[in-house]
Amino acid sequence: MSRGVPPNLLARTLRAFFTEHLARLRGLSPHTILSYRDSLALLLRFTATHRRRAVAALDLADLDPETVAAFLQHLEAARHSRPSTRNVRLAAIHTFFRYVAAQHPDCLEHAQRILGLPFKRARARPVEYLEYEEIAAVLGTIDRTTYDGRRDYALLATLFNTGARVQELLDLRAHDLQLTRPFQLRLVGKGRKERWCPLWPQTADLLRTFCAERQLDLRTAVPIFVNHRGGPLTRFGVRYLLAKYLARARTVVPTLARKRLHPHCLRHSTAVHLLKAGVDLTTIRSWLGHASVNTTAKYAAVDLDLKRAALARAQSLGTAPRGPAAWRRDATVLEWLEAL
Repeated sequence: MSRGVPPNLLARTLRAFFTEHLARLRGLSPHTILSYRDSLALLLRFTATHRRRAVAALDLADLDPETVAAFLQHLEAARHSRPSTRNVRLAAIHTFFRYVAAQHPDCLEHAQRILGLPFKRARARPVEYLEYEEIAAVLGTIDRTTYDGRRDYALLATLFNTGARVQELLDLRAHDLQLTRPFQLRLVGKGRKERWCPLWPQTADLLRTFCAERQLDLRTAVPIFVNHRGGPLTRFGVRYLLAKYLARARTVVPTLARKRLHPHCLRHSTAVHLLKAGVDLTTIRSWLGHASVNTTAKYAAVDLDLKRAALARAQSLGTAPRGPAAWRRDATVLEWLEAL
């Protein structure tokens, strides 16, 4: 890349990328834009330290492939990010440099070198989920004689009922609830896709009682789950609550000592619970808001009870018919292959 790049090109490009390209042209959700912002902010801070200059003094030329590669290594070595998190950061950087290439053809070669940085192969982690009895134990540790306890119980029970992403539930507004039959609520997921999720009668009763305690008008856009100051709860707040109640439940249910409970774990638990109840994968996909049934199919492989049931239905080796294989008895190998 030439040294004749205007010194404020990086700042102008970043501003246009966030205000024009992501928000107006692509119409991405605020959460996606914030994710891109965080990734690029981390890159800028690392580059400023690496180059020993202020962030405001950085130019596009400072974000060369060597620096970006060092940043990715820094994520794993210093920040202990997993390969999947590293890949999310790199995806945001790739998106930005695709925009750079389109808007500034003179920077095309520079952008192509950044786009050439590969994603790291991430080992698929096993799906973590809780059995129904374990979730009941966690809920049973909540003191429902206090307002905070009633809020936490309603929140976690609704998370398990709906399998919602934690941010989807935190964004829930009073007018999203339908607490008359059929009981359901509206969730806004990734890509601003809306879906209606059915509620069990017990969950509807919990939400109705909690909303009445808060004196919420179910026709308004008031957030349902808020903190002590009336502000919105955060994902980190929900994670803290789950960790607190899990620590209590571990003294009651020994199997919980080997498990990690996090907001997404309840989503996985909902999927496995529905699968055990005989709900088909297509319905579960719609319930969870997955874009593809292939994403939902992973739950079919995680539950040991389902595997044992499949094994019981399968023919064991001891009951297999004896004698030569059918193709050896009735035809030659070549004839059998040609008949396939």
